[in-house]
Amino acid sequence: MKLGIFLATQWPEGADVAGAVDDLVAQVRAAKDNGFASVWVGQHFLTGPLQMLQTGPLLARLAVAGEGLDFGSAIYLVPMLHPVALAEEAASLDWITGGRFVLGAGMGYRAEEFAAMGVPFGERVGRFAESIELMRKLWSGDKVTHQGRYFRVDGLAASIRPRRPGGPPVWIGAEVPAAVRRAAALGDAWFAPPTVTFEAAAELLSHYRQARAGAGLPAPESQPLIRECAVGATRDAALAVARGPLLYKYESYASWGQMDSSRGSLAERFDEFMAARFLVGDEAEVADELARHRDALGVDHMILRLQWPGLEQAPVIEAIERLGRIAARLG
Repeated sequence: MKLGIFLATQWPEGADVAGAVDDLVAQVRAAKDNGFASVWVGQHFLTGPLQMLQTGPLLARLAVAGEGLDFGSAIYLVPMLHPVALAEEAASLDWITGGRFVLGAGMGYRAEEFAAMGVPFGERVGRFAESIELMRKLWSGDKVTHQGRYFRVDGLAASIRPRRPGGPPVWIGAEVPAAVRRAAALGDAWFAPPTVTFEAAAELLSHYRQARAGAGLPAPESQPLIRECAVGATRDAALAVARGPLLYKYESYASWGQMDSSRGSLAERFDEFMAARFLVGDEAEVADELARHRDALGVDHMILRLQWPGLEQAPVIEAIERLGRIAARLG
């Protein structure tokens, strides 16, 4: 099983962003030294008071420290972006990373972001599908004529084609059956988010695989899954370090409308919520959970977020080192 690190790129108001970037560089170097395979960065807009760097520039900076690793977006908010600009940014990143860039793509969920970007929320599915189609055309290197519902290109070629023939793989994030089936048709892999339970992931993977087979498409080359992960000397030690920052992160998600609030306060049920989704424990417990995801779900690329707003650098580096030992045992 491959391990990836999903970097935490949001910081509280007033935090030293320059110092935080230095910390991310150190995390990438530690991940490389400890056998990780990939590095991932997310995207949002208008997150204030949380500070957040944008995906493309940050990945380009980190690629220098992690030469030889795969780098990807988790995820680009495709319907809010113009596909010509995103296609050329992705092609540029493919060169910067030595042909090792993966475009993680998703639709987004914050209505405020769509409104500020001037994109009707109700158009996000159509814009997403057309954007993927147009980007693939532009990655061919040929002159493109495209007259779609949302975008038009009249006989022009992209400024640069990707280093990887055909362009970077497109991994599509989704967490409901209809969206997962769409991911099966449009993308190269389904990017399972950290909020799905083990049982839900199993059900959604069934939808994905059936949709691929029904469309006559081959099985994906990789099956990734994102998980929040805290690994310590003991389970209690891992919880003591991670619970507060994780709760802060997920309360932010709740305030943005990503999570169901009908069940009441997240803080009151957070331990139950974590147990159903996150990897928390000592090295043996986390190794067992990784093996369970591999053996029962067929996950072969586990992308782990090890830091959240408020968590210092030292326990993150320790977690990377512990996971390196786990990865060596799992093979």
